[in-house]
Amino acid sequence: MHLDGRLVPASQATVGVGDAGLVHGASVFTTMRVHRGQVFRLDRHLARLLETAEHFALRTDATPDSLTAATAELLRANGLAEGRARITLTPGPADGAGPCTTLITADPLPPQPQEWYQRGINVVVSSYKQGRDDALAGYKTGCYLPRLLARRDAAAKGAEEALWFTSDNLLAEGCFCNVFLVVGGRVLTPPLDTPVLPGIVRGAVLELCAAGGIECDDTRPLTVRDLLAAEELFLTSAVSGIRPVVRVERHSVGEDRPGAVTRRLMEAYAELLDRECPRENAQC
Repeated sequence: MHLDGRLVPASQATVGVGDAGLVHGASVFTTMRVHRGQVFRLDRHLARLLETAEHFALRTDATPDSLTAATAELLRANGLAEGRARITLTPGPADGAGPCTTLITADPLPPQPQEWYQRGINVVVSSYKQGRDDALAGYKTGCYLPRLLARRDAAAKGAEEALWFTSDNLLAEGCFCNVFLVVGGRVLTPPLDTPVLPGIVRGAVLELCAAGGIECDDTRPLTVRDLLAAEELFLTSAVSGIRPVVRVERHSVGEDRPGAVTRRLMEAYAELLDRECPRENAQC
């Protein structure tokens, strides 16, 4: 891993017991897809990460240039061609008396069963809610315990993900992903001020819709009625890409299999990954 400006074996990496990220969850992070030894849209990940740190007045000495160089060094050191990388920033000691912490990790992709993409996944509706008054909603911070609990509850019910609604019953997102509906051939996703995370792959899908002539709307708030009316449903995240959903609780989505619009976007996204991470620029 890369810790505070240098490569360190994972077994030797240490963070102080008084680090604010450890004791208070005062950290921000981003998780990124590594393809052909390159991070997909690294610049956008870094911009969002540093904007989040600034939003919360989180002390950091990281810059886009330093993070870009450190990430490249880490990928080369690990010879990682396909995987995921994560950058975590904390302000260091809670009393502010010491240096900030910058941690970058990289590892192979976790299992991504082909069945997810060929047959689709099941999701449940989380009992947890998010709202406009939640200061952390729409941001990637170290305070993800409710998300982990919701994912655990989903797994206990045989589902791969849980969908979150807001306290005023608007569709928001998944535990670690954005959600899209297809209604009447039109792609819909909750607006950012729902609030939801401005996902990097979420943005890519909006671009792919525009480029492919697929009507898309990311401005209209969505309700449970929209969810139940959807002919197709899919989730997006940096690590898992686009995953089609075929069942919400006991409710079948469309024909209980990945729909035509979803499959088209999955193919377009795979092409986008290859195009923006060409083999000739591979670092590993």
